[in-house]
Amino acid sequence: MAAVDNPKFLQIGGYRIDPPVVLAPMAGVTDRPFRQLCKRLGAGLAVSEMTTSDASLWHTEKSRLRRDHAGEPGPISVQIAGYDPEQMAEAARVNVDQGAQIIDINMGCPAKKVCKVDSGSALMRDEALVGRICAAVVAAVDVPVTLKIRTGWARAHRNGPVIARIAEDSGIQSLVVHGRTREDQYEGFAEYDTIAAIKQALRIPVTANGDIDSPEKAKQVLDYTGCDAVMVGRAAQGRPWIFREIAHYLATGEKLPAATRFEQRRWLLEHLDALYAFYGEGRGVRVARKHIQWYCQAEPGVAAFWQAVNRLTDVAEQRRCVDEFLSQPALPEVA
Repeated sequence: MAAVDNPKFLQIGGYRIDPPVVLAPMAGVTDRPFRQLCKRLGAGLAVSEMTTSDASLWHTEKSRLRRDHAGEPGPISVQIAGYDPEQMAEAARVNVDQGAQIIDINMGCPAKKVCKVDSGSALMRDEALVGRICAAVVAAVDVPVTLKIRTGWARAHRNGPVIARIAEDSGIQSLVVHGRTREDQYEGFAEYDTIAAIKQALRIPVTANGDIDSPEKAKQVLDYTGCDAVMVGRAAQGRPWIFREIAHYLATGEKLPAATRFEQRRWLLEHLDALYAFYGEGRGVRVARKHIQWYCQAEPGVAAFWQAVNRLTDVAEQRRCVDEFLSQPALPEVA
């Protein structure tokens, strides 16, 4: 099949995001090792884990690591979360000083611990406050500011289009919309009609997010919504090569051959080595466990493997166990 006519790309300020496939910010997942791997495997942009705007927490090890971008290819997009316009503005300035080239404001997280302090998607209940936060952050830094929202606070209150217009009027340069309300959490299916309506109403670029788990789905959502890019979250867990699959399909209309077991083994081992180096051996082993489980969850014989690897506390033993498991020929599935 011939290359697709007029392929899309995402323009955020002076940054051209091409391919228009973005790694979503996910707390506890999109650390620097994972962002770097996803960028290497085709993501046009990888957004950092949510970082707090509360300066009293900036001294913690968690906050320090979330602001670590050493050696990370640009553009570097850092997501900040909070509810106070002045705190958010200061957080934006601090992160720009530490290397952020794009600041993203979190108004999409549905987690209770975030919403109970009036941050994340809870902010969508207060449209005036949304405007004040966006304006304050835009005025505070000389880099592009983006915003991530949901379609609304509740199913009965899909005010995403109103929030989107406020954001655009406040100087936000690009918007991401997750196709669920805060009330939906991650249940059910994402809906794209609200995203399409937002895209049609705005002049700034819009990225569609929610349930994008294959190249075909990415193309379908782009075509349906008219959006400039797609954002992939949970579907990238244990499958970072989804970005190259989507990018190739959008550019050519053809599907890449499935990643081989050898390729998956190599990428996972590289990922583990990066985690050990980033976190140190003790924490690195613990963080690696969830990634190992995601990578290997569909492998035949995974239950016994996981039972063994989950008990390991030594870096070398954990890596050796993974290497041996994925070096074996895939077992045929039992009918």
